[in-house]
Amino acid sequence: MKKAILSVLLMLSPLAGMAQYEADTENGIVSLAGREGFTWKSKKGDFVFKPYLLVQAGAHVNYYDDEGLDKAYNQDNVANTGFSVPYAVLGFTGKAFGKLTYNLSINAAASGAAILQQAWFDVQIKKSFAVRVGKFKTPFAHAYMTTLGETLLPVIPVSLTAPVIMPYSLNAVSPNIATGFDIGLEFHGSVREQFNYEVGIFNGTGSSLNIASKTLSDDWHIPSLLYAARLTYTPKGTMPSTQGSPYMLHEDKILLGVSGSLNVESENESTNDARAGVEFAYLKNRLYIGAEFYYMHVGFTRRQKIDEAYNYWGAYAQAGYFVLKTMQIAARYDFFNRNGTGTDGFLNMPAVGLNYFFPKCNLKLQAMYQFIGRTGHKTQLDRDNDDLGLAMHSGTLLLQYTF
Repeated sequence: MKKAILSVLLMLSPLAGMAQYEADTENGIVSLAGREGFTWKSKKGDFVFKPYLLVQAGAHVNYYDDEGLDKAYNQDNVANTGFSVPYAVLGFTGKAFGKLTYNLSINAAASGAAILQQAWFDVQIKKSFAVRVGKFKTPFAHAYMTTLGETLLPVIPVSLTAPVIMPYSLNAVSPNIATGFDIGLEFHGSVREQFNYEVGIFNGTGSSLNIASKTLSDDWHIPSLLYAARLTYTPKGTMPSTQGSPYMLHEDKILLGVSGSLNVESENESTNDARAGVEFAYLKNRLYIGAEFYYMHVGFTRRQKIDEAYNYWGAYAQAGYFVLKTMQIAARYDFFNRNGTGTDGFLNMPAVGLNYFFPKCNLKLQAMYQFIGRTGHKTQLDRDNDDLGLAMHSGTLLLQYTF
């Protein structure tokens, strides 16, 4: 009887050394490093099951410039203001048979196919070679590869998420530079914990579809899918997927990376979108610094009978510092050539923030203010069009709980 009770306690007890299971319980939502939590595991450790939860509740104030507003219809400068629940994620992750890891998460705050946020399993043949299949983050942009609950600011850089502007109307929405979550197959691995690679093929339709819907390319006669790759160099060992955590105040890590992708006949077979990016991240004790530059080339397919091609770029630099063990100050400068390199002018978007981590209860409070400015435009029309749909002044207050 005593042996049975002891076995149950061993299986259900919180794990004080959760960092050793970080690789086994990777989920991209909640970091487990330095935390205690409930984990069920077999006696030999071959099977691990870890439930997790992330809930975010936000308050938002957005002020828009007069461009694009029709005062005759009493359109207000203040819009998209109030409260939101950006994420309500419930999931579980773990390890099976000693070499297979898995993850499934549902975002109840989303709609349609996006409710299934992630669903994948990963088979590690050896540390330098593994295969991942399912729905997960595409290998592009440090801002997206960071654990969702540990971003420096509550809003991802606008240069990654806002749609570009072009003088033609596509069959679908204009593309943005980020690729986000998608369904596909990826090969990845790490060599000496310094060189890390990811090479994958995805649907190229993002998180809004969970079905196969692509055809063969009319132009190139290959499957019209998203082909993506990322290579990173971490000379001081594996870089934690965080932009600042009170559990990691004594780290010394650095990351340099390059990535690229080609989305063949994306946007309902209208364009071929090629992306490239470089990234840098530095974590030293209480200091975090990150920077990225990314580029997108949009070329129309032959069936569109449009000879022009368009090029866009974006970049940001950000830094955070823990002035207290539970308080982090943050700043970011975001640039976006939204009109394309053929048109003068770009958006510059400074932002400041403050993060407070409530001790011993996994609560995190984030406050952020962002201003969107415009500079260098040749005509007033170009200037007016550049920030359509984007708030000139925005404030965000986000309270987050993770388990």
